[in-house]
Amino acid sequence: MSVALLLTLVALAAWIYLLFFRGMFWLARERDDGEGEAPAQWPSVVAVVPARDEADVIGRAIGSLLAQDYPGDLRIVLVDDRSTDDTGDAARRLDTTGKLVVIEGAEPPSGWTGKLWAVKQGIARTSEMRPAFLWLTDADIAHAPDNLRRLVVRAQNGNYVLVSLMAKLRCESLAERFLIPAFVFFFAMLFPFAWVNRHDNATAAAAGGCMLVDREALERAGGIDAVRHEIIDDCALARRMKGQGAIWLGLTERALSLRPYPHLGDIRKMVARSAHAQLHYSPVLLLGTMAGMALTYAVPPALALFGSGNARGVAALAWLAMAILFQPMLRFYRRSLLWGVFLPLIGIFYAAFTLDSAIQFWRGRGGMWKGRVQAMKRAG
Repeated sequence: MSVALLLTLVALAAWIYLLFFRGMFWLARERDDGEGEAPAQWPSVVAVVPARDEADVIGRAIGSLLAQDYPGDLRIVLVDDRSTDDTGDAARRLDTTGKLVVIEGAEPPSGWTGKLWAVKQGIARTSEMRPAFLWLTDADIAHAPDNLRRLVVRAQNGNYVLVSLMAKLRCESLAERFLIPAFVFFFAMLFPFAWVNRHDNATAAAAGGCMLVDREALERAGGIDAVRHEIIDDCALARRMKGQGAIWLGLTERALSLRPYPHLGDIRKMVARSAHAQLHYSPVLLLGTMAGMALTYAVPPALALFGSGNARGVAALAWLAMAILFQPMLRFYRRSLLWGVFLPLIGIFYAAFTLDSAIQFWRGRGGMWKGRVQAMKRAG
């Protein structure tokens, strides 16, 4: 057996495994569809929103929270995390109901990421309110008016301690059309939603843009303090919460990201902020990841185009398999199905972003976000 044939067989086996034995993640079936039965009494909810230099989007984000059709008591706490723009004042001008509280955040102490310290301060402000649920959402997410109502219905009907929705990311610029659907595809590959949603499976994940959290379960899990140093804080919190009860994660069109990524460099920065953290800052895992991505994404198209004999045929099958797996996510983002052919090239870009994440960490700039270097805290 030639080396080329062996490599293509391994690559094909990897895609067959992903096709049938990885929780069928690629079907993207976990959606926030269905109303569910409304509770007899609607529980109280406080939305906690950390915000740092978000003046360009804060109006739409906070406006969408104020416009919720939630029948129960809803309050909103915005933590202005040392913004250098008009974020706090822009939010204050929106409130005509008294539901919104804007507090000035303090500089994070050692051992905390900036976002989580802001969330901590926001939750502390709710101590007197004692809500049944905390709705942790970001300052660049806009929610449909019925989103909170549906979140609460799902949480109560399913007895979930955490319900999270993967906000639909913008997919308008060429860079976004090229890379954004794959971002969610790769996330689901790492954390198959069907596994996350099974109480008997240890896989846990969440999407930080929209998380409805049972307050008492969060306190039992150690609160935000328990994940204060985590760069990938949403998944770290999900692991803690799954120790307290069932959790649920799904795709949605009721929470939309307002953050534009007009250029490849913008998406690179987003991915590089946390990619090396996902590998636990390990050079060994980094090398293994680079080798694995080269084998699964680069080898099949290379040998399908330039190989010969059986190796070429097997490589073409592997390339076809990855294109098929990408189709449901492309449909969700309403992109041409032909983008599936380019998944190998997209995968190579993400491998480069992961390597860049490691390089930034080695240079002491890991986890850079909003002017703060945060990954060094995690490594320490």
